[in-house]
Amino acid sequence: MKTNMSHLDRWIRVLLAIGLAVLVFTDYITGGWAIIALVLAAIFLVTSMVRFCPLYLPFKISTYRKKTA
Repeated sequence: MKTNMSHLDRWIRVLLAIGLAVLVFTDYITGGWAIIALVLAAIFLVTSMVRFCPLYLPFKISTYRKKTA
């Protein structure tokens, strides 16, 4: 797997995952939508940890920029 997510992209996903979890655990989202929200939050967290988003591949998207020092 090749890294294709920038630092900012990863933090946005983490914040979205936290936001979705808060909505579920405060009972703002319930039922089937809560399950979908938690699965989506888990996907956001996993992709941000491994720095790879499989949905970027078909579109040849990469927000990752190599550091040139």
